[in-house]
Amino acid sequence: MPYGSWINDLPTEFFMVVHIAAFVIGATFAWYAFKRDLALLGAAFSLFAAAEVVYMTYHLDWTVFLFAHTIAEVLALGAFVLVFAAAVMQVVPRRAALSASRG
Repeated sequence: MPYGSWINDLPTEFFMVVHIAAFVIGATFAWYAFKRDLALLGAAFSLFAAAEVVYMTYHLDWTVFLFAHTIAEVLALGAFVLVFAAAVMQVVPRRAALSASRG
């Protein structure tokens, strides 16, 4: 039996609570980011929230695990890329300004 098989004994409700909580966190962060005109971060947290919805489709028996997992991972990867892009876009102009002022 593979390691971690004990998790299969947990009820579906446990997984739904975990994914709903993660969805609420992602949606809340997206809302705050969009409210503050941080579009890339808003999009990133929206993708994360969407990934959580996709994970829930497996637990609701609407999709098979590998399908839901793959789609959710692609959405999460997109979110990660957008968070990185947002961070870089904050740092690059400041570094350019510092270099120009020292130059």
